[in-house]
Amino acid sequence: MSHELKKTNACRLLDRAGVEYELVAYEVHENDLSAPTVAASLGENVEQVFKTIVLTGDKVKYFVCVVPGGKEIDLKQAARVSGNKKCDTLPLKDLLPVTGYIRGGCSPVGMKKRFPTYIDKSAQSFPNVFVSAGQRGLQLKISPALLAEQTGAEFADLT
Repeated sequence: MSHELKKTNACRLLDRAGVEYELVAYEVHENDLSAPTVAASLGENVEQVFKTIVLTGDKVKYFVCVVPGGKEIDLKQAARVSGNKKCDTLPLKDLLPVTGYIRGGCSPVGMKKRFPTYIDKSAQSFPNVFVSAGQRGLQLKISPALLAEQTGAEFADLT
């Protein structure tokens, strides 16, 4: 009964790199794109479902933080690890032009440019984490180490 899921740009990049991952579909709730809702749709632990947040800093213009779905990003920590004095989340209107992705479908893999990326260190306690595959309704299940390798990310304390 399984049908072929449509591969996203993020999937194609991982395929080209020979990276092992699983593409997992979930039901999208248009009025609630939050990580806890996605986790519930997947039937997964919200601490293992990570959200991709694009930030803008005073020194590093754009950078990416990948944080557990049930937690809020600590902007002071994010600024510190990224070499900024201060930072803020990217305005929603800028998300698509900067990353090529829309809210609720922003993957840390395959953005228009490769931005400095930081993954919350809690990811390292799981064999696999879930991140957006680049469109609403699709998640990548991938090992944190492979995700870091593919995005050039560092693990850091972000929450």
